[in-house]
Amino acid sequence: MQLVGSKASKRLDEIGEGSVTLLPVEPEDMWHANNLIGPEDIVKAHAIRKVTTETKTGSTMSERVHTELTIRVTSTFFDPGASQLHVSGTVIVENNFVSLGQYHTLDLELNRPFTLWKKYGWDSVAKETLADALKQDKEGAVAAVVMQEGIANICLITEYRTILKQRVESTIPKKRSSSSEQDSGMKRFFDKTLSTLVRSIDFSVPRPLLLASPGFVAGDFKKYIAEEGARRADKTLMAMAKEATVVHSSSGHLHSLNEILKSSEVMATMKDMKFSKETRYMDDFFDRLRKDDGRAWYGTAPVEKAVREGAVGRGGGVLLINNSLFRSQDIATRRRYVAMVDKVKEDGGEARILSSDHESGQRLDALGGIAAILTYPILDLDEDEEEGAADADRQAEAEENMVI
Repeated sequence: MQLVGSKASKRLDEIGEGSVTLLPVEPEDMWHANNLIGPEDIVKAHAIRKVTTETKTGSTMSERVHTELTIRVTSTFFDPGASQLHVSGTVIVENNFVSLGQYHTLDLELNRPFTLWKKYGWDSVAKETLADALKQDKEGAVAAVVMQEGIANICLITEYRTILKQRVESTIPKKRSSSSEQDSGMKRFFDKTLSTLVRSIDFSVPRPLLLASPGFVAGDFKKYIAEEGARRADKTLMAMAKEATVVHSSSGHLHSLNEILKSSEVMATMKDMKFSKETRYMDDFFDRLRKDDGRAWYGTAPVEKAVREGAVGRGGGVLLINNSLFRSQDIATRRRYVAMVDKVKEDGGEARILSSDHESGQRLDALGGIAAILTYPILDLDEDEEEGAADADRQAEAEENMVI
């Protein structure tokens, strides 16, 4: 993503309350745009509109015209497979082809700029999301093949999301068949998987490759890549085999990716990558939750109370919060979460905004989308909720007795 126009030379903290014009240049930029654009924001972009005109003879004629539309956003739809973003809303600036209040869906396109006004201004979370979008270091994506006999899931793991690129399926003869038939079936499977992998992911720039499976399938596939590279005198394949890390997984299905990212081999290879750090934070949180030592809490009310008391600050405090919570249509709710992030940073703690498109974010989503690791134990953060519920029950009982 590129910042264009008059604000391209400004620092992010100087943006203020105005608009920014952004140019998406690669598919992942659409994912960032989806996180930036919220309900009630205003977006101006190129549009194709079908216009019907009536001739002097009374007949009608339809044509598609290129124009620029400005809409107030009501909803967005992001297609992760195609990396396409559709932004729907009502037109707020009329022109020769549309009237005020008409409904339109903008299809944001690569290499076409769009302008965004945040209705409630650029708060700290919006600026951080914009900063992530503008990062130029995009070469950190990791290729992964999670496989077992006859099945291979080819994925691309970026800093912000996991993309299933292709799924390969092939019939392998059972072990009771002759060994030559089974070897031939595995060779066909490896050949199909390798050709799909090379076609789906660009290896012209060297990148880490994870091969994971139960048993010896991943190790045999790595050996097959090296042999094919030598046979074809293909330097790209030889480099792929050299960069590949083989790890064990319980199955060849996509859900095994989470255990793969926790393995010591992967942690050593990618210890500085964002998603690897987030996986470690979630593991640390669940370890503390099992210990029940009062330093791991989840849910909005307990976490907010801990943040207010300064318990998620310097000395190991970590706030984990899903980016989906910042897409609330209620501005008061959004500001509540933004305030928590700002308070934790002010107190010297770490605030991590996790992507709901990553395994770590999906694990957090199961806890309500927000959790915290405290710098010191607090054992009664949820007592207020329990007391409040008990008070409400007592009040209802008293009112019922009065009626009787």
